[in-house]
Amino acid sequence: MTLHIGLLVFPKVQQLDLTGPYDVFASIPGVTVHLVWKNLDSLLSSTGLNLLPTRTFDDCPDLDVICVPGGLGIDALLEDAETLNFIKRQANNVRYVTSVCTGTLVLGAAGLLEGKRATTHWASHDLLEQFGAIPVQERVVRDGNLMTGGGVTAGIDFALTLIGELFDTDIAQTIQLQIEYAPAPPFDAGRPDTAPAAVLAVAKERAAPGLEARRRIVERVAAVRGQAFGG
Repeated sequence: MTLHIGLLVFPKVQQLDLTGPYDVFASIPGVTVHLVWKNLDSLLSSTGLNLLPTRTFDDCPDLDVICVPGGLGIDALLEDAETLNFIKRQANNVRYVTSVCTGTLVLGAAGLLEGKRATTHWASHDLLEQFGAIPVQERVVRDGNLMTGGGVTAGIDFALTLIGELFDTDIAQTIQLQIEYAPAPPFDAGRPDTAPAAVLAVAKERAAPGLEARRRIVERVAAVRGQAFGG
C-alpha cells in the first residue's frame, strides 16, 4: 500500500524546510511524496530556488501525512482561506499533521494547535501562544498526531523521527546513514542560548522588521479566531 505524504509548497517557502524532509521521505520504497499548491506553476523559494508543484489542492489524494514548511511566504498563508481550508480538510483524515519551522504558525491559523504542545523557529516561538499552543523549546515536539519541527535544519530531525514512527527505527537509522546525517557544526551558534551575544544581536536585528510584520498578522488572525469561537 502506498503511503502518501504531502508537503505544502508555496511562494517564498524556505527551501531547506521542504527539501530536507522531502529527501528523507522520498528515500523509502512505497512512499509517494507530493508537492502541493493551488496550481502547478513553478514558483520561487525565499532564496530563489525554482520549485515545481506536483499536485493541486483540487487533485491531491487523501494524505497519510501533511507537512507545512516555513519561510517568508507563510505570512500570506496565515490569512489565505483557500490554503487553510485545504490543510483543515486533509487534517481531518491524516495519520499525522506536521510542520517545520514557521509552518507551525500556519497550522495555528488553521485552528490545529489549540491546547497542543508545539515548536517553531526560535524567532517566532513566542507567537505560538496566540494560537492556543503550548510552546516547547525542542527540536521535535510530538503531541498526539501533531508533530512539529523547530527551525529549518530541524526538518531533518523531524522527518527521521516521523519515519521511525511510521515504519521502525531501523529504517529511519538506515536513511540517516545513507544521507550521512551526523551534524558536527563548526560553531556552537545554532541556538539563541549558545550563540555569542554579538551574533544573536545581529540575527535579531535582521529579523526584526519581518518579525514585527508577522506579529501583527498573527495578532489579527488570532483575534478573528477568538471572535469566531466566542473568545
